[in-house]
Amino acid sequence: MTLAWAEVGEIAARSLGVAGAATLLAALFGLPLGVWLGSRPRRGRMGAQVALYAGMGLPPVVVGLLFYFLLSRSGPLGGLGLLFTPLAMVLAEAVLAFPMIAGFTLAAVRVRAEGVRRLVRGLGGSERQVLATLLWESRRPITAALAAGFGAAISEVGAATIVGGDIRFHTRVLTTAVVLETRKGELESALALGAVLLGVTLIVTAILVVWGERR
Repeated sequence: MTLAWAEVGEIAARSLGVAGAATLLAALFGLPLGVWLGSRPRRGRMGAQVALYAGMGLPPVVVGLLFYFLLSRSGPLGGLGLLFTPLAMVLAEAVLAFPMIAGFTLAAVRVRAEGVRRLVRGLGGSERQVLATLLWESRRPITAALAAGFGAAISEVGAATIVGGDIRFHTRVLTTAVVLETRKGELESALALGAVLLGVTLIVTAILVVWGERR
């Protein structure tokens, strides 16, 4: 293996940080939207539901290309100097994780919405309390939504390469490192990095499952 284990650890930590931040950012907007849409009548959510489900198939390279144009020097946000930084990777991966989280949340909430609304309203609760109760009652399937969003973020390679540039000790993450080592013919390093990627994904998913099962 040509990579030092210290460098592998640094790459893994960056991958976890970028994917974790992207998942949190996507959840910040995706969870409330999914709950709100899931609580609405079918006619009031069909258009948004189709858009979210279609967004699950967004090509990562297209998202990366869009952010490249936005963040490049000639782009509208070029003055921020975000291109080829971990923050640019977080933003791109958040866009990919967002429809996963919002869509799965919507699907989980809509099957509970009518019963929860009837119960909360019958007890004199407000619409805001209906939404809060829906969020709590759907916490287990929402865990799956968060796991799906994290999986989409940490396994991403196309957008991460375009907006991050795969710069050593700066924007290199596990997926881009696997591609690089494979192209170099260093299959042992690529397999080791792939094993670390699988391990990180399994650990985070296990944490989410345990959290979701707590009452």
